[in-house]
Amino acid sequence: MRSSARCLAAALALAGLLSVTGCADRTSAVGSFSLDKDPSQVSGTLHFMTPGYPTTPEGKAALQKVIDTFHRTYPKVKVETDLASFSHLSEKVTTSIAAGDMPDVMVTGVGWIPPFADKGAFADLSAFGLTPKSLAQQVRPGFVQPAVYDGKVYGVPNIGGAKVIAYRKSDFRAAGLDPDKPPTTLAQLRSYAKKLTIRKGGKLVRSGFDFWVNPVQHQYIQDYVTFLKATGGRMYDSGGAAAFNEPKGVEALQVMDDLISKDRATDFATGAADGSPLVLSDRAAMGFTGAYVDCDNKTGIGKKTCDDLGFFNITGSEESMFMGGQIVSLSSRTKLPGASYQLLKVLTSPEAEQDLAKLNLAIPAASAAVGSAVEKSNPASEFAAKSTAASAYAGGAPNWLDLQNAFTPALDEVLMGRRSPQQGLDILAKKAGAM
Repeated sequence: MRSSARCLAAALALAGLLSVTGCADRTSAVGSFSLDKDPSQVSGTLHFMTPGYPTTPEGKAALQKVIDTFHRTYPKVKVETDLASFSHLSEKVTTSIAAGDMPDVMVTGVGWIPPFADKGAFADLSAFGLTPKSLAQQVRPGFVQPAVYDGKVYGVPNIGGAKVIAYRKSDFRAAGLDPDKPPTTLAQLRSYAKKLTIRKGGKLVRSGFDFWVNPVQHQYIQDYVTFLKATGGRMYDSGGAAAFNEPKGVEALQVMDDLISKDRATDFATGAADGSPLVLSDRAAMGFTGAYVDCDNKTGIGKKTCDDLGFFNITGSEESMFMGGQIVSLSSRTKLPGASYQLLKVLTSPEAEQDLAKLNLAIPAASAAVGSAVEKSNPASEFAAKSTAASAYAGGAPNWLDLQNAFTPALDEVLMGRRSPQQGLDILAKKAGAM
């Protein structure tokens, strides 16, 4: 449901915020921005907001490197940085829109482009020559989609945070499964998971498949998005209307429900107290994990465990791997467009992206960074880096940041057996249509 003319009347924070008022003006018509003829003579203060650089010595050094590189081109432009965390980022962006005082350059997450571009908050980067086609030449396969809205580019991805599926080769062998042939379809995933599950007296000892969710907050949405793409389903249709309650979306949620309720390959809300993926501690034979594993014998899970790990994507109708990440955008109201775009270019350079990826346990988005040391540092990153064309993204419409908060309880209701997958997704689709 498009909402170009409406005010930003509801908070868009991840955990729910108080309502704010005010509408952003569309001030970034194509051609209204231009590069500076002599950047060395431009002065002013550029406001930059990012959640990507931690306040550690390594984080501070990486950020300073970015600013120093920027100053080689714009020596007289001061950069004021706001190191907002993701838990407060949406609130800050939302309130800055209402106040008409957005940062010139800001880094947000995957799924955030449509909501803010639709309200005129982000600049259309075609003014600087960026198109979906040219962006596709700059970033890895699969990284264009979350940066584009209505056919226009509103940001440039700089890192990707994948959620991959890992399995234990030794568990496969013990269950009589070929460790060189992991499951591909969702039907095979269920079959393997049942064989790999260990229960004693009905109590779960080892999950056949782990969704890697927080045992308190749950948040099965990333897993659902992965399964949804594998079925060939979609979150939204081309007009921005909810499509996740169509047959393929129902099929994806039904498989998740079956793994828990019928196959008993895991229990609802099963998770490690410290938040770590169960597959890494062999409390699950297969399961989701992040795209980084520390194989060091002292600081991480150790070489022996890493050697026992394999990785795969569910294929089904389409190959699918969940992808999160960060995207750099410009304010549509910036008074320093040339300097802002230069900072964007520095932030999305291969060198800066490799530093950022290391800090965030992610992979660089730039195609020029393919094969970099950071992605080769561990097997999970290597696998994710080779699979970006299969990226599955949450969101895709202007109402996503409002709707995502409703997804967690709705999926929980289904996975706890209180509603059927069709009923749960229909309720969500109805909410989406009212937003």
